[in-house]
Amino acid sequence: MDIIVRKTYLSHIISHLNRGMMIILVGQRRVGKSFMLRQVCNWLEESRKGSTVVYINKELLDFSHITNARELHDYVVPKFVDGDDNYLLIDEVQDIEGYEDALRSLQAENRCQIIATGSNAYIFSSELSTRLGGRYVEIPIYGLCYREFLVFHGLDDTNESLNDYLRVGGLPGLRLYDIKDEIHVRDYLQGVYNTIMMRDVISREQIRNVPFMENLSRFIADNDGKLISTNSIVRFMKSQGEKISDTLTSAYISHLCKALIISPVVRYDIHGKKLFELIYKYYFADHGLRNYLCGFNVRGSIEKIMENAVYLHLLAQGYNVNVGILRAGEIDFVATKGGKTIYVQVAYLLASDETISREFGNLAAIRDNYPKYVVSMDPISGEFADYPGIIHVHLREFLKMDF
Repeated sequence: MDIIVRKTYLSHIISHLNRGMMIILVGQRRVGKSFMLRQVCNWLEESRKGSTVVYINKELLDFSHITNARELHDYVVPKFVDGDDNYLLIDEVQDIEGYEDALRSLQAENRCQIIATGSNAYIFSSELSTRLGGRYVEIPIYGLCYREFLVFHGLDDTNESLNDYLRVGGLPGLRLYDIKDEIHVRDYLQGVYNTIMMRDVISREQIRNVPFMENLSRFIADNDGKLISTNSIVRFMKSQGEKISDTLTSAYISHLCKALIISPVVRYDIHGKKLFELIYKYYFADHGLRNYLCGFNVRGSIEKIMENAVYLHLLAQGYNVNVGILRAGEIDFVATKGGKTIYVQVAYLLASDETISREFGNLAAIRDNYPKYVVSMDPISGEFADYPGIIHVHLREFLKMDF
């Protein structure tokens, strides 16, 4: 199968080569990290001829004998050539016990440029940062953005294509399926979800109350983009006959976040310039998985799915994303990167004066000159005379914008 190059990620990774830092590609399973690592390998072989590239894929039986740090070190060192540019590429590095010890040693010995992938947040925990001495950079890999989705599936940029993207999500593996075939799409997403839950959550975290973990996942999916506290989850679960504690609920949510299935989004006081914790919004790393958990009830959840897609689009462009809090209301997203800030409101349709006043009015209450967007599915976009400077844009256009 041909590999479709994801040029933005490839350029970002290449820009970090040979700068004395390990490069760690992180992301939920099946978002395309393995293919990105293969693309880096292909680029090295074509552009750095004469260099030595050692490629280890822990999902292949050929590398099953590498189970710990010592075996990893002893396997790769003889393959390197003194005086050459040496590159070590490891896929699913977390499957090697104590791998961080081997990576730290190879780095200290100045043996090679290390590029590795991993599927859960354990590999970039604060403990790992201490063990590696901070000499690594994380590059998050996400599922396909809308523009990539069009390329992978050979689609034209139409509202129908946008609807397909919102329905099935951006996992690259769906390229091999007819995305109009809901049964096949559902089967694929179910397989991905079950793998993540079994390998990165239930098995790794030794989950005992599996039914509660499943119910919790579905609750968060159904409340995608809503402010949620641990107490609110506990109250709801108890009303459904689940006898669980705040502590257990917090731990299980943390496990889902560590597996990178969901991401917590913190509230940010725009005027006071401070963060509020304890109550979060949660978005899925792939809105297709979110839809699978909700029985593909896309029509009844369109605004939630739109928000999830906008959130992922901002993340993929390197922004840190928070929920904005104002005295007058809420801003869906406050996205910051370096000295840039973007404010975004998401609404399905601006069908009433009340909706227009809420979405535009909240943005108008922010007294700065950073870009402000209202994203909707209305067929006609453009500025409203009553709210100058606030950009109204169709979701399909927003998902093609670079910021």
